Amino acid sequence: MSDAQPTLKQLRYFVALAHGGQYRRAAEQLDLSQPSLSQQIAALESVLGLKLVERGRRGVILTPAGREVLAQAQSILDGVERLMGSTQTLQEGISGTLRLGSTSTIGPYVLPRFLRHLHAEHPDLKLVVRDGPPRDLLDELASGVHDVVISEVPVRAEDFQSVPLYREPLLLAVARDHRLAGQALVTVEDLADEDLLALGSAYALRAQVARLGAASGARLRDDYEGTSLDALRQMVSMNMGVTLLPSLYIRSEVPGDGGDVAVVPVKGGLYRTVGLIWRRTTGKPALLERFREIAETVISEVFKDRVQPMRR
Repeated sequence: MSDAQPTLKQLRYFVALAHGGQYRRAAEQLDLSQPSLSQQIAALESVLGLKLVERGRRGVILTPAGREVLAQAQSILDGVERLMGSTQTLQEGISGTLRLGSTSTIGPYVLPRFLRHLHAEHPDLKLVVRDGPPRDLLDELASGVHDVVISEVPVRAEDFQSVPLYREPLLLAVARDHRLAGQALVTVEDLADEDLLALGSAYALRAQVARLGAASGARLRDDYEGTSLDALRQMVSMNMGVTLLPSLYIRSEVPGDGGDVAVVPVKGGLYRTVGLIWRRTTGKPALLERFREIAETVISEVFKDRVQPMRR
């Protein structure tokens, strides 16, 4: 029997591939080329003497052996992360690297404040921030690309733990010359027969726009899926439909007077809940707890006029 053993790198790459489902996606998450990833997976299979993955039409398929190895590989990586986290705690300091994933509909409007506060208190802490759609962020969180993700909560996954930070109003955005632009308040019934614009299906905000359409009789346009809130706002300004925009985005990007769209609250209120999500087995509990405390402090002190803080 060979003395060769799998490396942590090989196990991490295999876990990323298993969760990503495609060599291309996993290679992008790991910031390496597809051939390099393929070589590492082949080397792992060679060391173990097992076929772990098969290439299918829609991506990779784990073999029965691959499913068993995945569970054990994830356990090994989680154990290593816990070891490093306990070492950090024993050093009695908040240092090292925090890898943060953020959806583009949330991160740009709260993270600068979070990170400024965190850096001021813990200048030795290195922060790595990556944007992406919520669906991709959770896949990356599961595979260890991120330590924590800021996104809409709750999430229904046994491997994750989450804590809500704030409840954010969603306001209706319409063109300046739209019939509803001058309203102080609109009802769901006012939206009957309107065209609704939304982000792509990878974004949780799309589901809320879809629910509004179902409740009001408005039509969710399936010929256009926005890739950003800015793109949606520009489409609305051209009278191609109406949409929902988060309060903090509006505060940052939509001037009260003279903006390209008008925003109107919906009677009864529409909201989304934003929070932090991490793996239950994470090895950085002290660091994540400190980040949560700072996030809650910033929300309650800086953004309380636009959102409802949910500090514990």
